[in-house]
Amino acid sequence: MSLLACFSTLPDSYKESKKIMRNLRLSYEKIDACVNDCMLYWKEKEKLDACNICDASRWKTNKHSGKDECKSNGKKIPHKILRYFPLKPRLQRLFMCSKTASLMRWHDGKKKKDGTMRHPVDAAAWESFDKEFPEFASDPRNVRLGLASDGFQPFANSKTPYSIWPVVLMPYNLPPYLCMKQSNILLSMLIPSPKGPGDAIDIYLQPLIEELKDLWDTGVETFDPATQHHFNLRAALMWTINDFPAYAMLSGWSTKGYLACPRCLKDTRSMTLSHGGKECYMEHRFYLPKNHRWRKDKDSFDGKVEHGLPPEPCSIDEILLQLEDLENIVLSKDPHVKTKINHELRGDNWNKKSIFFELPYWRKHLLRHNLDVMHIEKNICDSVLGTIMNIKGKTKDTIKSRHDLEAMGIRPTLHPVKEGDKYKMPPAPFTFFPAEKQRFCKFLKELKVPDGFSSNIYVSVSTLRKEKFQV
Repeated sequence: MSLLACFSTLPDSYKESKKIMRNLRLSYEKIDACVNDCMLYWKEKEKLDACNICDASRWKTNKHSGKDECKSNGKKIPHKILRYFPLKPRLQRLFMCSKTASLMRWHDGKKKKDGTMRHPVDAAAWESFDKEFPEFASDPRNVRLGLASDGFQPFANSKTPYSIWPVVLMPYNLPPYLCMKQSNILLSMLIPSPKGPGDAIDIYLQPLIEELKDLWDTGVETFDPATQHHFNLRAALMWTINDFPAYAMLSGWSTKGYLACPRCLKDTRSMTLSHGGKECYMEHRFYLPKNHRWRKDKDSFDGKVEHGLPPEPCSIDEILLQLEDLENIVLSKDPHVKTKINHELRGDNWNKKSIFFELPYWRKHLLRHNLDVMHIEKNICDSVLGTIMNIKGKTKDTIKSRHDLEAMGIRPTLHPVKEGDKYKMPPAPFTFFPAEKQRFCKFLKELKVPDGFSSNIYVSVSTLRKEKFQV
């Protein structure tokens, strides 16, 4: 069927629509996965009926009969199915239109040297990659990709928790107003699970990593309508973009516990709060310049003058040395086969060696993982707003935090005062009084912003005023 015929009439059935999708190379591959995320039934393991790591059955079983469940056509039903969208035809499709094909060269010669980053091409990581791999950089049509992944609940009204993880890729060859546009974001795979895949996300990333390796080593023949010639299209994954929990899943460094910082690694300075029970990371002023006035500001911080210097970042050779014994670790959710890592004995927070190190160029990257600013800004905004408005359940200014201030011997004006059998919290200078809350809500309610700048704040403020702020 020709491409023109695909659009001449609407398909009469679902089967016909699937044929059209295949002709347009928009279909996906179904790859069964172990119920415990141990392995994919893929390649030489495609015909197995049970996992060769945890021995769990590949197929769902009927609770009453104990037999494998089957569809109406007699096919067995697997526990989990990975939907994988091949990358090569999607990259080739970027060059089907002459206008888009010319835009795929946009980044060539667009680097600015005024110190302002308007596009990843202005970043030091891009320049460093060009110097390491001049052959790849010599053809501006070669695609540079960013990878992002996060979980979401697809069933809005469902009471049963379910987290599905899409993995998407962004082509950075395009100009800044197009590379993050929804129509240009490439869906790579859908990872199913009642819960997130955790560290076992590497198991699901195997088909993508294999295709990325082939796109780096061999490439794929592609027609360029701008020049009316075929060329060998190659691609490279530049970095990942994720929130802090997903950072741990993709990088292998756990972002929990007393060594949570992925920048300081083994030199993370932390302490456990005796009353709150959480890890606290306070000694962070050593990143400031030596003569910065905040280094001497004892009252506003931990009661000490900061003279320390930031730790030296680990080189890639040091990191790979730390990961040597984690290269073939078992990634499984089955508690009977999962390898338990003693972080205290190791002295680090590594859970695994990331599958991205299989890419021949990954260790040469100046920057491998990015944190999603949107998530960080939202979490900080929620914490600050909940504290200054003193929202119950949202504020960080609790009786436990006041006791922790007293235990550390700082901020004496905020220490709790015992009155009889109970403790009273002195008012904090950062908490709004009722009149101030009302003025703040009124400001947000009347705030006008450009179209598309933010959501409808008016509705949110109206709800908060009545139900939460009680002003």
